[in-house]
Amino acid sequence: MHLPQPTFSFIRRSRLRTLLLIAAGVGLATSANAAVMISQVYGGGGNSGAPFSNDYVELHNDGSAPVSVAGWSLQYASATGSSWTNSTALTGSVPAGGYFLIRLAAGAGSAAAVPTPDVIGTTNMSATAGKLALVNNAVVLTGTCPLQSAPGAGIVDFVGFGSTASCSETAPAPAGSNTMAIVRANGTVNSGNSCLDTNNNSTDFSAVAPNPRNSAAPAQPCGGSGGGGGGDPVAAAIYTIQGSGATSPLVGQTVITSGVVTRINSNGFFIQDLTGDNELSTSDGIFVFSGSTVWPAAVVGNLVQVSATVTEFVVGTAADVVAHPVTELTAVSAVLQTGSGYSITPTVVALPEAVDGDLERYEGMLVTLTGPLTVNQNFYQARYGQLTLAVGGRLETPTNRHRPGSAEALALADSNARRRIVLDDGSSVQYPNSIPDLDAEGLPRAGYTTGAITGVIDYGLATNSSAGAGDYKIHPTVAPTFVPGNVRTAAPASVGGNVKVASFNVLNYFTAFTDGGGTSVGCMVGGSTGTGNCRGADNAAEFARQQAKIVAAMAAIDADAFGLMEIQNNGNVAAANLAAALNASVGPGTYGTTSLPADTGSDAIRVAMIYKTGRLQPVGAAVSDNDPVNNRPTLAQTFGMANGERFTLFVNHLKSKGSCPAPTSSDAPGNVDSGDGQGCWNALRKRQAERLRSFVAQRQAATGSNDVLLIGDFNAYAQEDPIYNLTSSGYVDQVGRFAPSAYSYVFDGAAGRLDGVFASVAMAARVTGVTAWHVDADEPELLDYAFAL
Repeated sequence: MHLPQPTFSFIRRSRLRTLLLIAAGVGLATSANAAVMISQVYGGGGNSGAPFSNDYVELHNDGSAPVSVAGWSLQYASATGSSWTNSTALTGSVPAGGYFLIRLAAGAGSAAAVPTPDVIGTTNMSATAGKLALVNNAVVLTGTCPLQSAPGAGIVDFVGFGSTASCSETAPAPAGSNTMAIVRANGTVNSGNSCLDTNNNSTDFSAVAPNPRNSAAPAQPCGGSGGGGGGDPVAAAIYTIQGSGATSPLVGQTVITSGVVTRINSNGFFIQDLTGDNELSTSDGIFVFSGSTVWPAAVVGNLVQVSATVTEFVVGTAADVVAHPVTELTAVSAVLQTGSGYSITPTVVALPEAVDGDLERYEGMLVTLTGPLTVNQNFYQARYGQLTLAVGGRLETPTNRHRPGSAEALALADSNARRRIVLDDGSSVQYPNSIPDLDAEGLPRAGYTTGAITGVIDYGLATNSSAGAGDYKIHPTVAPTFVPGNVRTAAPASVGGNVKVASFNVLNYFTAFTDGGGTSVGCMVGGSTGTGNCRGADNAAEFARQQAKIVAAMAAIDADAFGLMEIQNNGNVAAANLAAALNASVGPGTYGTTSLPADTGSDAIRVAMIYKTGRLQPVGAAVSDNDPVNNRPTLAQTFGMANGERFTLFVNHLKSKGSCPAPTSSDAPGNVDSGDGQGCWNALRKRQAERLRSFVAQRQAATGSNDVLLIGDFNAYAQEDPIYNLTSSGYVDQVGRFAPSAYSYVFDGAAGRLDGVFASVAMAARVTGVTAWHVDADEPELLDYAFAL
């Protein structure tokens, strides 16, 4: 008997790489002479419980000289509105380090008057959500987000507040109320009030008790290196701004610096000091975040002088990401060309890093990474223009090779991190029409290689969640060329024997579609039925592509029995549909489904079997294990062969590693992610493995045969607790025995096997071979059924 382990488990479990998309929050381009910012916003005036009778807006001059606001305007729009006709004309000036009070509409209630205003307007603001723009002219703004649609409109400062605000600097400030104003925080260095300006409304402002101040109030200057974006600019070389640590010594300081433009990204550009300081610990390059603003001087090869604020940008919330902030220049007020025709000689850098994180010293710099580099993951290529590369070939998931938490597993994880880098196209556009580094066949596959890569070093998220992991990346300045490797074969390798069994994940093969079409309207989960429960193809066209690809692979495998995972739990309808489609390809009546057990579970998906009716004879009915510990009941079917031999095939799909339990829930003990590489729900998978052993013993007793095969998606790598529970209890790992380098899944750029074949001792003696056929895990998302190439 020979048992292939084909790999058609779509990369559905892979963490998706994401860019931080800033749809309505962009870096603000301010006037070079303007040191005025919005410091308080209060829209609850005169409402129930309000301490003041009028709405108001307070301005703060964070500089050391008075600023005239004559001819300026304060413009307001509702949270999602596009009308900016609520405009207040400004006159006078804001004292150095001082405040300026704009009294707006009064409410119906009686309350205290605000201090003597510097300007009076009639705008009636919302107490909870809205948008305010301080503009250095009187031209009325247009659009829901003039920061994007009119970046040159003279906007000096912008505040979007409340979660529904459709435009803001990076993210909206908190909501106000009748009793709370939105107040800019103090600087991180100076103690002056309302100095923090990192161009992120959500972190610069807090909802606190209103405290309006006018031009007669005591000045609170922010000072040179303090408050966050204020003060007189200082001249500083890029390497001085970067400093020798993870963060800049000039965070929050307005600076003037110079460098050669080395690369243009969709939301900014990189510059590098023309000569550098020849100090390895300080980077000579930096990213200038300009959002949607286009600076004509920012052309590759131009020497430019940039006036901006130094910011540490943290791309996510995970501990490793927080430890790797990216030093950037934001709130750009000027980009002046001082020369052209310059070039920077790339610094040669070799991976692996000596210590994980060494690439910090090259952040923002033009480098050449020596090759060869191997493609390890391409799931993000179509969506984000990214490929995970590594030196030294393929990366392996540590718990696939070593026991979780062991010194060996930790060492392999460290080695993976030091060998790995993400190739990134520098664009925030998702699913672009032109996908970088993609050939006519939708490749490269994982295993392709490229030589040295020249580009700029950056750091960003490595998943589709801001709570996920981060990694260093390189934005190429010269398009890489990939050489085929690990090319897909037309069929799996031969494994000998006289009966072939395959484990096959059909990636949510649903005959009911999410658009309501198909064999039924809606899908079942628990006791509810609806289209929202359907997990497969969106429509008939997608289903046709999915079915055609699955059938072609199954026909090439030519197994006598297929164990199927992720097929719709709608009786035998979906399984029979797939068998019929396969028969249409290989010959009528070739395959049939097993009988339907009484209990197939309450999940939307189930496990199933189809088999060659002329090769195998079911002995008795198929049986499911309805123990409540199982998410998807294990399916068992005993088969007989023409020579009188029998064996029982068990198809499994254990609990996945995702959808972690809440730390305070009753499921939490042993099931939260402990950080040892096993992910979430490890304790439950271990209990499911223990239950599987009991179920197998029951079926062995009932059938009188000890020859059993356990196949399927165990959602645990080869050395993790659930698998160790089986292999330490007498079951023989056939993939480890015959194909120890096999894998079925790529996660964070590393390959491992979540799918397995385990045999009883008696059956193991009869197995002649196992192979893995990589027709999915190594290929880009564009080859999935949701896309038509």
